[in-house]
Amino acid sequence: MSKQKEELEHRLKLRNIKLSDFDDIRKIMVSAYKTQGMTWTKEEFENQLNAFPEGQICLEDNGKVVAVALSLIVDYSKYGDNHNYDQITGYGKFDTHDEDGDTLYGTDVFVDKEYRGLRLGRRLYDARKELCENLNLRSIIAGGRIPGYSKYADQMSPRKYIELVKNKEIFDPVLSFQLANEFHVRKVITKYLPEDTDSRAYATLLEWINIYYEKDEKLIGNKKTIVRLGLVQWKMRRFNDVDDLMQQVEFFVDTVSDYKSDFCLFPEFFNAPLLAEFNKMDASEAIRNLADYTEEIVNRMRDLALSYNVNIIAGSMPEYDNKKLRNVSYLCRRDGTMDKQYKLHITPDEQSYWGLQGGNGIKVFDTDAGKVGILICYDIEFPELSRILAEKEMDILFVPFWTDTKNAYLRVSTCAKSRAIENECYVAITGSVGNLPRVENMDIQHSQAAIYSPSDFSFPHDAIIAEASLNTETTIVADVDLDLLTKLRKAGSVRNLAQRRLDLYSIQWKNKR
Repeated sequence: MSKQKEELEHRLKLRNIKLSDFDDIRKIMVSAYKTQGMTWTKEEFENQLNAFPEGQICLEDNGKVVAVALSLIVDYSKYGDNHNYDQITGYGKFDTHDEDGDTLYGTDVFVDKEYRGLRLGRRLYDARKELCENLNLRSIIAGGRIPGYSKYADQMSPRKYIELVKNKEIFDPVLSFQLANEFHVRKVITKYLPEDTDSRAYATLLEWINIYYEKDEKLIGNKKTIVRLGLVQWKMRRFNDVDDLMQQVEFFVDTVSDYKSDFCLFPEFFNAPLLAEFNKMDASEAIRNLADYTEEIVNRMRDLALSYNVNIIAGSMPEYDNKKLRNVSYLCRRDGTMDKQYKLHITPDEQSYWGLQGGNGIKVFDTDAGKVGILICYDIEFPELSRILAEKEMDILFVPFWTDTKNAYLRVSTCAKSRAIENECYVAITGSVGNLPRVENMDIQHSQAAIYSPSDFSFPHDAIIAEASLNTETTIVADVDLDLLTKLRKAGSVRNLAQRRLDLYSIQWKNKR
């Protein structure tokens, strides 16, 4: 290989800065900044390395430093948004560095002019983000110069200039780069760097939020990020009594618990086989008699949740109270607490056969394995409900359903897939299979239980985490990663929740009770 070719070869290396790098760094600073007041002295540089060596990062090429990023850790509450550069850097000494602080403060980034266009600044920003995550800091904050503003200062305010840069009507060599690297502008700062004439002493206060930040991390009992779901695709069969039914329920709870599942989901009206006892009654009378068993079944499922250490979504069961027949799903947490969610939308068939009425409330439930929502069957076909839950930061949506035909099942499953994508959450659905001769309105079943995900690079290509065999009694056990949802919402290919045009539309829950 010729000597000339060797000289043209790049050998980039990311590393922490050493004191011996000062001469290389000084040359870059002098060429990058017009005024000497904006460059570091060797004494200041040495102080920075002594204060926080891990935060001083560079890229070298064949042994020569060509790009630099400097930072320190601060307790941001001590400074607030109205600080200036000298205050937060201790006039360049970095004696404001606080190992117990919560924020990585970016003080400088500069690249050798000969190396611009190679996206080295992006590599340095990525390294800063990695440092922020590894140190479990809340965010990166920086005061950003807007050197292009001097050309427009007589025509518009800094606020207007920043707006146009955001909309890509104007290119600013610093701000455009920072916005492209997932920073957002918190506010405009005045007199941040008085000697920065190009920016007219204005600066943008920029922030990048560490989505993996964990406040007051504990050794045990931390929020789970990998959550295991167990779904029961239930076979409708004749049971002699509640004890007989609960024996089969316990079998499945035991099964998914053996796999260390965090949740166990049963289908809508999984206790319908007990209707056979009221076979000679009118359908509306029979379902009201079935409701008499609900309290006993729920209490026994709560005990199963405790003894098998699994949160149980108890499908749904009829509740008859104060002359109102409703369809309700119970969440039996493994800590012994319970919540419930009523079905809100009643199908024409349910109303005409049984006289069911819809509930009036919806909520997100806190659990030890994330925030969850429950929508019973038909409710998944109304996108407003899932969106309301998503706005309350739901991670997993459980959908117990009962469908008799394939087209009915496809309505539920297709809508469930859509809800996962629209709301950037996981959706788990399960129903029942088999048949119930001599049980009016519950005679045939069609189901294929499944767990759906959003559709992006971090998820399965078809947005299906797991899928059961069609019309077979079985279980699904699969893991979902809640951290992937956090990543998607902040940096996904598309961001359905963040990019809604709330200036044009919104969803309003009218019932205040």
